[in-house]
Amino acid sequence: MEIKINKEGTKLTLAPIGRIDTITAPELETAVVLDGVEELVFDLASIDYISSAGLRVLLASQKKMAGKKMVIANACASVKEVFDITGFSDIFTFA
Repeated sequence: MEIKINKEGTKLTLAPIGRIDTITAPELETAVVLDGVEELVFDLASIDYISSAGLRVLLASQKKMAGKKMVIANACASVKEVFDITGFSDIFTFA
């Protein structure tokens, strides 16, 4: 999996490409470096599958961002469905 990383001031955008699963989730977790970050965006436009391991990384990131802004952006219908089925749609903010 490739991850495009863009940091502009206090905003960090992570745009993974491919699948977020048991194999690739640790790579995404390593990319989440939150020093000085006030806004975290996971741009999922190029993700067509996310497993429970990927959801765990997003949830852990949200806990680290407590009191700050975190957004899930551009999730396709099949990925959004995983969030809906697991109840994570109620936990995360989507754009």
